[in-house]
Amino acid sequence: MFAINSLAPYLLTALVERPERLIYLSSGMHEGGDVLLDDLQWVRRRWRGAQAYSDSKLHDVLLAFAVARLWPEVLSNAVDPGWVPTKMGGRGAPGDLGQAHLTQVWLATGSDTGSGGYYYHRQPHRTHPAASDRETQDRFLDACASLTGVRLTG
Repeated sequence: MFAINSLAPYLLTALVERPERLIYLSSGMHEGGDVLLDDLQWVRRRWRGAQAYSDSKLHDVLLAFAVARLWPEVLSNAVDPGWVPTKMGGRGAPGDLGQAHLTQVWLATGSDTGSGGYYYHRQPHRTHPAASDRETQDRFLDACASLTGVRLTG
């Protein structure tokens, strides 16, 4: 979970030539994420899939906000597409699949978007309190750099 949802976006961001915009796919479940940066890969903790998912989606918001701060020329945002009926979300998900992609499209193409935001249905949305904490962002980036050997620089 961590490798795909957290470390891969970090590594791709650190290696890519700076684009005009970056959009990180998060989830409303990020609000239940834990900031346990000393066990990102769940080596010492007992595995709990839903918690690992929530943690990884919090990492995506941390990354989006850190990039917005470190690369002011890049529009960097995170998005919650909603809980929609897909193979992953399940048939009982209450969201509208037809609406799920619209915020990403708006962030990718719109001229009225800012940077360092978290959006749900094209509206700013609340985030986990740690997401905006500069020290937590930097600790997350340092942990990822340590794991990959690649540092995301400002």
